[in-house]
Formats: sequence, C-alpha cells, structure tokens
Amino acid sequence: MRTKKVKAAGRFGARYGTRVRKKIAQVESTQRTKQECSFCKGTAKRIAAGIWQCKKCDKKFTGHAYYLKKEE
Repeated sequence: MRTKKVKAAGRFGARYGTRVRKKIAQVESTQRTKQECSFCKGTAKRIAAGIWQCKKCDKKFTGHAYYLKKEE
C-alpha cells in the first residue's frame, strides 16, 4: 500500500517510524530510476545492489549500491 507521505514505504504500515520510512522511500525511488552509463552515456538500469547494466552498450558493471552518480 502506498501513502502520500512515505510513498512505497507505506508497505511497512505504522512500523519503524516516519523518518526511517521517508528515507527508505527516497533511496528506493532513486535506485529505481534509470541512471547514465559511465561508458557510453546510455541508460543504465540497476540489476542488484551495486550491479548495473547498460541498455545501449550492454555492458554490465559495478558502481554504488543505489545510484551511479551522487546527487548534489
């Protein structure tokens, strides 16, 4: 179940506290977005924690666990 405040982390219900659920929602939304491939500037998708695959050049590579480039 989704909620307005914590989005997909609403599946945890009233457990763990709002702050933790908001942080999880933010990390999960970042990890599910498509990132830029560092080799060909194509689109890389997260396969597992730290494992990414580019759809354009079909390279599989490692990086950060949840996103490739740090958001500033």
